[in-house]
Amino acid sequence: MSTRDLKVNCPTCHEIVAWVESNRYRPFCSERCKLIDFGEWASERHSIPGEPVDPEQLMAASRPDEYSDN
Repeated sequence: MSTRDLKVNCPTCHEIVAWVESNRYRPFCSERCKLIDFGEWASERHSIPGEPVDPEQLMAASRPDEYSDN
C-alpha cells in the first residue's frame, strides 16, 4: 500500500483523511481539529496514563543540585 492509498480517521472529528504530503495538518483533517486536540492536551483532558507525580518532587528534580559535590 502506498501513502497515496492510505486513509486515516481524523483523531478529533473522525472524518476520513488522505495521508498525503499536501495535507499539512495530517493526521488531522484541518487546522481547527489540530488546535482542538492541542487544547485538550493543554487542559489535561487528554493524558498519558501513569502514576501521579508529586509537584514538589517534580520541582526538585528540575532544579540544579547546588550542594552536590560532583
